Amino acid sequence: MFVRSRILAVAVVVALGTAGTAHAHSKQAFHDAMRNLWVDHVTWTRLFIVSAAAGLPDNKATTERLLANQSDIGNAVAEFYGKEAGDKLTALLREHIIVAAEIVTAAKAGDQAKVADANKRWQTNANGIAAFLHAANPDHWPLATLQGMMKTHLDQTLEEATHRLKGEYDKDVKDYDAIVAHILEMADALSGGIIAQFPAKFDKA
Repeated sequence: MFVRSRILAVAVVVALGTAGTAHAHSKQAFHDAMRNLWVDHVTWTRLFIVSAAAGLPDNKATTERLLANQSDIGNAVAEFYGKEAGDKLTALLREHIIVAAEIVTAAKAGDQAKVADANKRWQTNANGIAAFLHAANPDHWPLATLQGMMKTHLDQTLEEATHRLKGEYDKDVKDYDAIVAHILEMADALSGGIIAQFPAKFDKA
């Protein structure tokens, strides 16, 4: 189950290596594997939105696949910051997905009060993710930068969900293109920050 997700997670682990190893790993392999994990994040988020908006029978399977991706990202980070940190990031990312699902469900039902409540918790969670990452790598992941990236990610996802629910599919497609472009920038910032923080673990190319 979730074969591609497991392969990508293993690819990140291989690219990162284990803590304390003297072997230098490929910066490019790590960069590419991190990009793949985060593209999976927005791809499966999109598929969840499509499924939830249309009430498709694949909703449960799609949700499970999306949540598995959050574990894969947490496991990749754990290779540098430890299992406890990896588990914490996984928990924050799973909350990010669960609350996003609440927003889509409430918006589909036309319950604006629930949308507002969930969106407030979503923003708080995003700031929590930014603060957690900043604390792990303060020199290379500035808090304001991470907060800005997370805010853009949330704003773009909300637009995507809104346009999908309204049946504005031309806008919905453009939203996804913008989301992918942004998440690649975010993935690069994360991989670049880890490489800068742990230069001895990577090749010099």
